[in-house]
Amino acid sequence: MQKTYVLDTNVLIQSPYALQSFEDNKVVLPIAVLEELDKLKSDDGDRGANARQSIRFLERLRQKGNLYEGVPIGSGGIIKIEPNFASVELPHGFKYESNDNRILKVCKGLMNRGEQVTLVTKDIIVRLKSQLLEISAEDFTTEQSPTYEEQYTGRIDVYAPDLKMNEFKENGLSLENIYTIDHESKVSVNPEYNQFLIIHSDLNEKKTMLGRYDGNKVVPLKNLNAEPFGVKPKNVGQRFLQEALMQDADMAPLVIVKGAAGTAKTFYSLAAGLQQTLEPESRIYRKILITRPNVQFDEEIGFLPGTEQEKIAPLLRPIIDNLEILVDLSEKERYKNENELRDKIDELFDRGIITAEAMNFIRGRSISYTYLIIDEAQNLTPKQIKGIVTRVGKGTKVVLLGDPQQIDNPLLDEKTNGLSYASEKMKGSPLCFQLTMLTTECMRSDLAYDAAKRM
Repeated sequence: MQKTYVLDTNVLIQSPYALQSFEDNKVVLPIAVLEELDKLKSDDGDRGANARQSIRFLERLRQKGNLYEGVPIGSGGIIKIEPNFASVELPHGFKYESNDNRILKVCKGLMNRGEQVTLVTKDIIVRLKSQLLEISAEDFTTEQSPTYEEQYTGRIDVYAPDLKMNEFKENGLSLENIYTIDHESKVSVNPEYNQFLIIHSDLNEKKTMLGRYDGNKVVPLKNLNAEPFGVKPKNVGQRFLQEALMQDADMAPLVIVKGAAGTAKTFYSLAAGLQQTLEPESRIYRKILITRPNVQFDEEIGFLPGTEQEKIAPLLRPIIDNLEILVDLSEKERYKNENELRDKIDELFDRGIITAEAMNFIRGRSISYTYLIIDEAQNLTPKQIKGIVTRVGKGTKVVLLGDPQQIDNPLLDEKTNGLSYASEKMKGSPLCFQLTMLTTECMRSDLAYDAAKRM
């Protein structure tokens, strides 16, 4: 039986291709959705662009047939605009003029006709309302990743014969020599490309070595003893992170790092970037380019006073905090002269070693020989992430940082945000290094570590 999917506007605003994602079923757009698309089409940023893309697709369908009767699409399905059901009764308290409630009326009216209706919306409140009306509702799941606990972490603990570990630094380890243990039984391991491994001796579990799967065998880390910009790794996670960040753009053009606040994601990324941009013997990038999305930022930047740099300055405060530590690693001396400290940081920006741009101005460009840090990437949509990563120019390294459990965008969650989406789609790519930092690797302070465990 053909199913009927009623789409809310927010689905098209995030994923305009959703109109073509329901195979041989019927997709219904209420008039309220068209009205909202019309209001949004002139907006700057992704909201306006996605609204316009949806409208252009509907116009192509209009030229093929009558959308109010239904127009077939290539997948065997039908797309239809529904203007009816204004007279459908909703419970007391549901405001008539609300577009959400107008969409719910369409769902109810189609159900009364005997159709098997599912409302697709990214709005949790609308899904709650639909339950009261006994309307089946779901999120748009095409872009969904697993839950955070089930997502790829980029690391795994394994065991190996002690004798083979003695040969590891020279010969590496073949997959036949490593295994995990499940219910006291040995289980073979098939790691992802570039997955990191903590290798334990089968005779002494405390004897460990660190490696990476290169698609053929497990090899030693190349940058194990590096100290980018004077920073020493303090735990296993930071050693893995250092390995990923210090690989050049040909080897690792994309690095995805997830993890809670305080695990040094941004700090270590900046340290590695400065090392490879400033130090003559290891310089491979022209500059460090930083962007940090904000839920309201992309839509409102044009209305804020000042230059672009003045507008984005508040969003760069976390970056400045990390630079304060990096430009003076001595905790005793660092804050004795605040003006001198600020001058050191200003010099990095004045000389163009570090630049910061709004997300709107980065998307669509081809950026070459640049160390690009995208902080708080969990607040980007899958389309935004794709728009950045697929336009990276020669010699550029992209570092995506964020915590999928700390999302400010009301239409995203730990399964639908761009960071989790990129992690899932790029898993196993030879051009991508991934790592999830553990809560136990929090380095901000004793309080931050304790709070991360308890809260």
